[in-house]
Amino acid sequence: MIAGRQGAQVRVATLSDEPANVRLAVTAATTLAFLALFAAPLAGTVRAWWTDPEAGHGLLLAPLAVWLAWKRGRAPDAERAPALGLAMIVAAVLFRYVAALAAEAFVGRAAMLLALGGVVVWGWGGRQLRHWWLPLLLVALSVPLPDVVMGALALPLQLEASQMGAAMLSMRGVPVQLDGNVIRLPGHDLFVTEACSGLRSLTALLSLGVLLGGLFLRSPAARLAIVALSIPVAVVVNGVRVFVTGFLVLFVDPKLADGFSHLTEGWLLFLVAFAILGAITRGAMAIEERWMARRGLPGGRLPGGRLPGGRHA
Repeated sequence: MIAGRQGAQVRVATLSDEPANVRLAVTAATTLAFLALFAAPLAGTVRAWWTDPEAGHGLLLAPLAVWLAWKRGRAPDAERAPALGLAMIVAAVLFRYVAALAAEAFVGRAAMLLALGGVVVWGWGGRQLRHWWLPLLLVALSVPLPDVVMGALALPLQLEASQMGAAMLSMRGVPVQLDGNVIRLPGHDLFVTEACSGLRSLTALLSLGVLLGGLFLRSPAARLAIVALSIPVAVVVNGVRVFVTGFLVLFVDPKLADGFSHLTEGWLLFLVAFAILGAITRGAMAIEERWMARRGLPGGRLPGGRLPGGRHA
């Protein structure tokens, strides 16, 4: 970066000016310090990914975040901010040990995220933190929520799925009686359990919405819209799943409500939700390109592939 001042030129040193061995030493030191200070919360998080079905999406999000950070590389003209980074790390360490004394795993994991941000700022600067916003957000989404929060979210989702499934069955002429999260069919009772609340697909689709918005959309408004739309998509698809399960139980085989068949049905409908969210993202991309083209912004594209000024791609 070159800055003129009273006829003189002052050059601000950036990370690209440092020798490769210095950059490697900084990276190694910050990584080792992070692992040493947050080994316990990190191990607990990985254990939750392996053992808790509600947190299993972390096994995909964390490696994906690392890959995205690697692909994005270093931000242009990144400048280290050691004072701010060190302050963030110290605050994170304090939170981490307070969480350990209170036996509160989530606070410890949140402190781990703060420390990770502090490591980035200390080693590469705030510009690098902004440059890596998508992988860091994916890492945050991979952190398991507290059980009390999961329980509070699961119950309304259970009731909503039960109501939607019962309404769809009733529209098909099936006699239905709804009792909370129990759908009473002729000769069968269908229980919409916490595992069938759709919370797993909701967290997965929220993460997918963040990923699609970050990769394919440019404006913050469009990205937020995709994330917001992932919620009703997940809820509606889960209601359809309850309807399909009830229909199969009543007209095909009651055994289809459990086991491999039920699991396969859930995966197939999740792929449907994936496709719906992908189609919404594609539509948002087209709208965004036209909006940018009408304003003469870079990356804009009018209908038919025309670029601003009547040119064609």
